[in-house]
Amino acid sequence: YEILETVEAGLVLRGTEVKSLRDGGVNFKDSYATIRNGEGWLVGCHINPYSHGTDANHDPDRDRKLLLHRKEIGRLTGKVAERGLTLVPLRLYFKHGRAKVELGLGRGKKLHDKRATLRERDQRREMDQAARTVTRAGGPRRRSRDED
Repeated sequence: YEILETVEAGLVLRGTEVKSLRDGGVNFKDSYATIRNGEGWLVGCHINPYSHGTDANHDPDRDRKLLLHRKEIGRLTGKVAERGLTLVPLRLYFKHGRAKVELGLGRGKKLHDKRATLRERDQRREMDQAARTVTRAGGPRRRSRDED
């Protein structure tokens, strides 16, 4: 995705979900956010069951409600519907003890954009490798004053 803008939203969670998040048991793969009936929802986000939980553990794949201001919901609804953009979760973090998710308003990349991104990534990796080999070898040899 090409991220155009970001938004911070709170999450409505159950107790065992919070403990599992603090343990790092979250998977954003194939997840997205949507607006349904004037409310924001995080869909497809997998939060692992809490390891020390009981039978009353949470459902790992349930949809979770997002806490957004009404104006933010209206603005996002317009952008998603009008331009064909998607709300994707970028990261999940805790702020003052509350679980927050950073949502990115993104547009899917075209095939040529994906290729360009891969090409840039490969070039950057090659440059880093070349720089590492030069620094390991000690760099270009300097002539001492005695050799002059």
